[in-house]
Formats: sequence, C-alpha cells, structure tokens
Amino acid sequence: MLDIVFRTVFTYFVLLLIIRMMGKREISQLSPFDFVVAIMIADLAVIPLQSSVIALWHGIVPMVILALMEVMLSFAALHSYRLRKILDGNAQIVIKNGCLLKSELRKARYNLDDLLAQLRESGYPNVEDIEVGVLETSGKLSVIPKSQKRPVTPEDLKVPTGYEGLPTILIMDGIVLKQELAGIGVDMGWLEDKLAESGVPARKVFLATLNTQGKFNIVECDK
Repeated sequence: MLDIVFRTVFTYFVLLLIIRMMGKREISQLSPFDFVVAIMIADLAVIPLQSSVIALWHGIVPMVILALMEVMLSFAALHSYRLRKILDGNAQIVIKNGCLLKSELRKARYNLDDLLAQLRESGYPNVEDIEVGVLETSGKLSVIPKSQKRPVTPEDLKVPTGYEGLPTILIMDGIVLKQELAGIGVDMGWLEDKLAESGVPARKVFLATLNTQGKFNIVECDK
C-alpha cells in the first residue's frame, strides 16, 4: 500500500515538473507535436502505477527524455522559421473580404459548422461582416471585422483617455507582498497608514491593490 502511495506521489511531482519545463501554452494552443508529446507522457506516467512489479524508472526515464526533446525542439524552433513550419504548420486565411475560401477550408478539413460556431463566439455571426478570418495553427479562428463593423473606440470619437495599466497587488490572502511595495517605491509605513485609514488589519485583507492613478483598494476577508 505504501509503495503505491509513494509511486503515485513521486510520479505526480515528476509529471508536474515536466509540464512546467514544457512551457506555459494553453491546451488549445498546443501544436500537433506538443499534443502528441503530452499524450505520450500521460500514457507513460501510468506505467509505473499499474503494477508494483514494474520499476518506477521504466515510466520516469521515457517521460524525461520526451520532455527534453520537447524543450530542445521548442528552443530550436525559436531560431528556425522552417522548423516552426514543420512542427506547427501554417496559419490559413479562410475568409477574405466577406467571402469564404472553400479551397482553404478543404485543405484544413475545416467544416462550416465549426467555422460558424467560432464566428459566433467572436461576436460576428455574419460572414459578410468579416474582413479577414485566419485559421491559426492551434485551430482557433482569428477574426478581423470590417472597419464599418468594429466597435467605436475613444479614438474614433476624438475623446482623450489617460493611461490605465495594471494595478499593483500589495496584499494577497492577508500576506503583504514586500517586493511589490519596493517596486512602486513605498514602504511598510505607507501601507500601514493606508490600512489605518480603512480600519482593516492586514491579516483580514483578502486583496489590496494600488492602481496607476494612486487609488488604494482593499477587499476584506469574510472571516
């Protein structure tokens, strides 16, 4: 029983490390090569868990080899256009100026139901509203609507806007992030003053942020 527990826990952490090594792509963004490697690693991870007779390294070593191959090929692809084309394929234009390119759809073996579904997800259900539709190597459809169909922006209306940027997280789960404080040039004394103004101790703050306009916002814990 203890052997099974050890094998499961050890394999889990090895698998977690391998997945972290392979990068941060989402499942929907995996290339065919990445997808095959992921399937093979998943199958290999089960081998040492099937029987205590099978040595643990029979599954771990092949997983590590596949992960190293993935990392090396991914690194090589960063510097080689041709290798990227071999591993990932090419993006295809399937809609141009509101017209479907049937030949490209056939090449990609991409049916109309899938196309229309992704158009609806993009918020443009009418093909004639699309300037360019690109089927990416991940299988996702990128949509560029015609200029007349795009949402109005402040630039179109000549309305000036200020910089927004991302807020800085200062407290998370009741823990003060001192590195973030240093990054914006403030210290614990400044934070304590802000918390004193709100009347909430740091340990009860679920989330505290400072936006680029200098506004301090806190969310309290419900405990």
